[in-house]
Amino acid sequence: MKCNKQRKAFSMITAIMVIVLMASVGAFVMNLSGKIVKTTTTQFQREQAMLLAKSYTEFAIMSVMANNVNTNCLQTIQGNNVIRAENEGGFDITVQIAYIGNGDGRITPCDGVRKLSDAVATVSSPLNILVDVYVKYQDVDGLIPNTSWITYHKRTIQKI
Repeated sequence: MKCNKQRKAFSMITAIMVIVLMASVGAFVMNLSGKIVKTTTTQFQREQAMLLAKSYTEFAIMSVMANNVNTNCLQTIQGNNVIRAENEGGFDITVQIAYIGNGDGRITPCDGVRKLSDAVATVSSPLNILVDVYVKYQDVDGLIPNTSWITYHKRTIQKI
């Protein structure tokens, strides 16, 4: 009879150790799963910022081409809270445009716009634009006010 009680006690200790071991493995799996979700979300936000920067670069080029640079100079384009879901932070986009070159041999148009070196342009050089796109967004876990923003920057030079 005494041997049977020892077997039951040993079985109980074994069962408790297996439960503790399984709980540890479960905690490890949950921790790893959370890290994978965080990494995937961060990668998704960065890819979305890159696509927005490309899109706004093309939009800026089309906008400059549609404007008459001799009368109307496009300098900045703003996009606030782009692609904003209910509980997610949006993307704040700023596009800055600089003009380089003489165009038709005239003085560089858009005197109010920052010019890169006038020595770069010759009489026959075409008008070029320098497009800087800044896409700012917050980390999904960082939606608490007063947290830092992540900025993606894309610079493009385009002949007009």
